[in-house]
Amino acid sequence: MFKKVLIANRGEIAVRIIRACRELGIRCVAVYSTADKTALHAQIADEAVCIGSADTKDSYLNMKAIISACEITGCDAVHPGFGFLSENAHFARLCRKNGIVFIGPAPESMERLSDKALLKELISETGLTVIPGTKAVSSAAEAALSAAQIGYPVMLKACAGGGGRGIRLIRSEDELESAYLQAVGEALTSFGDGSVYLEKYIYPAR
Repeated sequence: MFKKVLIANRGEIAVRIIRACRELGIRCVAVYSTADKTALHAQIADEAVCIGSADTKDSYLNMKAIISACEITGCDAVHPGFGFLSENAHFARLCRKNGIVFIGPAPESMERLSDKALLKELISETGLTVIPGTKAVSSAAEAALSAAQIGYPVMLKACAGGGGRGIRLIRSEDELESAYLQAVGEALTSFGDGSVYLEKYIYPAR
């Protein structure tokens, strides 16, 4: 059993993890950005460490700051919650390198499964049918060409996505450029990776 866990997240998910750890008798360390100093998760944890400014890339996506927070507070594990670094294989390896348990999948598994565009390729190689789509597209113009080939409506999705972040439904070419910019920006903020891919929109679906 872990003695002290750092929660590398914020808000409701961090609060839930803190409460679960308390039930197990595990001490918790919260991390927070300068904008979240008075947030509930930072107030109810046993300890709280500021890891950077309000911009998520400087705080909740700042791997070095999170590892440093683990070391100075004596944490033996990190719980990433969801989003942010929860599907980041590099961060999981960094934890392992520093003798910290990453509560989540092994980095080897994440490397194979976290990029959804590559995962579809792996699945299609088994002979299973996948929804028509693309690899990561590098520009709105490339996305428009691919969407025309797939046929509207299409979904634009973050390669490193999860929790509905970095995803947009596009019903016509007129919507594509702005949707592309929004999805890339949201994916970069949420996951530190702005790569996106296209997939045929299936509706209704089960």
